[in-house]
Amino acid sequence: MSAPNPAERSAGPPDAAGVDLDARVLRRFRVVFNAVKTHFQQVEKRVGLGGSQVWALSVIRDRPGIGVNDLAAALDVHQTTASNLVKALVSAGLVEAGRAQHDRRVVELRLLPDGTAVLRKAPGPFSGVLPQALARLDRKALARLDADLGALIEELEGDRRAERVPLADAFTASGRPR
Repeated sequence: MSAPNPAERSAGPPDAAGVDLDARVLRRFRVVFNAVKTHFQQVEKRVGLGGSQVWALSVIRDRPGIGVNDLAAALDVHQTTASNLVKALVSAGLVEAGRAQHDRRVVELRLLPDGTAVLRKAPGPFSGVLPQALARLDRKALARLDADLGALIEELEGDRRAERVPLADAFTASGRPR
């Protein structure tokens, strides 16, 4: 991709503080990333579990008897990622995985008392601050953001296939980025 002609750049003149538009936008990205990072650090510090584990606990609490496939769908992760989350939560004594009465092939997940205690201590939102903030934006703002981020991804020559990867697959079972 060729560099844009300086006259075609959208940065514009500096603002009153002397900051040009591209620098201001970059700083806003930093604010977003730092807010997300800070939230997940607070979760881990308070309860000793990663954000994705706490989110999984909250889904299991809200949907007793949920299966691993439905948990994966609720978290927007691959089934193997959900399975690894469940293994870690079962090993930690926070979740029970038992066979369904109606079909012994089906595994049902239930929150154990220690899992409930973790959720009481964990700061919300359990799904993370970014999904919650995006959910509060109106549809017009979301559509603009989607289009503008799409244009940015094009400029970065980003791998558009990543848009089809479930959200939490970018994280390990501990909730830390891969």
